[in-house]
Amino acid sequence: MATLLIRGGRVIDPAQDIDRIADLRIVDGRIAGIGPGETGAGRADETIDAAGMIVTPGLIDMHVHLREPGREEDETIASGTRAALAGGFTSVACIPNTEPPIDTQAAVEFIHQKAARADTCNVFVVACVSRNREGKELAEIGQLVEAGAVAFSDDGAPVSDAELMRRALEYCSMFGKPILAHEEVLELSRGGVMNEGIVSLLLGLGGMPAAAEEVMIGRDTALAESTSGRLHVMHVSTAGGVALVRAAKARGVRVTAEACPHHFTLTDESLRTFDANCKMSPPLRTSADVEAIIAGIADGTIDCIATDHAPHAREKKMLELDRAPFGILGLETAIGLSVTRLVAPGHVGWPRLVEAMSTLPARILGLDRGTLRTGSPADVTIIDPDRSWKVDVKSFRSKSINSPFDGWTLRGRAVATIVGGRVKYRLAGS
Repeated sequence: MATLLIRGGRVIDPAQDIDRIADLRIVDGRIAGIGPGETGAGRADETIDAAGMIVTPGLIDMHVHLREPGREEDETIASGTRAALAGGFTSVACIPNTEPPIDTQAAVEFIHQKAARADTCNVFVVACVSRNREGKELAEIGQLVEAGAVAFSDDGAPVSDAELMRRALEYCSMFGKPILAHEEVLELSRGGVMNEGIVSLLLGLGGMPAAAEEVMIGRDTALAESTSGRLHVMHVSTAGGVALVRAAKARGVRVTAEACPHHFTLTDESLRTFDANCKMSPPLRTSADVEAIIAGIADGTIDCIATDHAPHAREKKMLELDRAPFGILGLETAIGLSVTRLVAPGHVGWPRLVEAMSTLPARILGLDRGTLRTGSPADVTIIDPDRSWKVDVKSFRSKSINSPFDGWTLRGRAVATIVGGRVKYRLAGS
């Protein structure tokens, strides 16, 4: 039996309400127990000294663009999952806006095969809501579930047809799967490159109003309420969006939500530099929106932190701002930004952060992960909560470098990432 002992770390598992200094034993790829001393009998094949570290269930990013198939110049499944490991993520859910989109059983199986060949972290597939992501007719939901899809989304674009969205919520509820919704009214945001407000006015740039997000969140929470379907609101970016999700939850709507580190870290003031690495969809908003998102994470209105990792090859982001694509990298800076912006200032404690980055993503996607319960798959992340480090995009495992955080000094970093009981990543010098 292969055994691994993680000794003396602060073990945090919100699923079991555990937060204490303890040892964690892993046997044959499964959690064998948590406790003082060498939990379980016998010596370990390998021991990791985790004194002063945070030991958590493996982090899960439920919103990642791996680009393969079709845009391998930006990212591949192999490179993206290596970036995930470096960021402390043991599992990612890949979004289907590939070329071609993931809307068939064969496409789902292709992702699984490529992920198995990469042999890095776990890759779960989010399949298309509509055929070819065109928003005209439903994809073969039942067949995609049979192939292993864990959720459905047309992310990169909203499901603009309200009747199609209603039927999708009804149909997906038959299989217990959520719809991950990109909330945007395209008629309101079309032609925009940044948040509509005083900064866009001063810069003379096309704006994307908060209402474009909020109107669609209002529509979809109403549809989820009428169908009893499961709605997950992706990348909430506005104070009004947070309020709409909070109100829907209060009414008993089956809605969950996520926020991205860049939306609780940066504001639209960042675009004054005309840096295309600050161009994303939904766009960076105002300081009031940032404050509302942080409050929403703290009180649980926003369930999860997800990166919306969106790699683009260097030459694409070097275009003029109105021509450059939306999106930034997120996997390798997520822990550092979350600790620096949320934990260090006291907005949330470590148990809430672990819940937002592991326990709840697993629960929303129906995964047998996100916990250190005995018998569970041994996916574990070890984090140095006090490590100060400087972001250097040239050292990223991703194929792309489109991050606005290059040169930033952050606090908190993954020092080891363990998948199925195997140490798949160890930070140099740790």
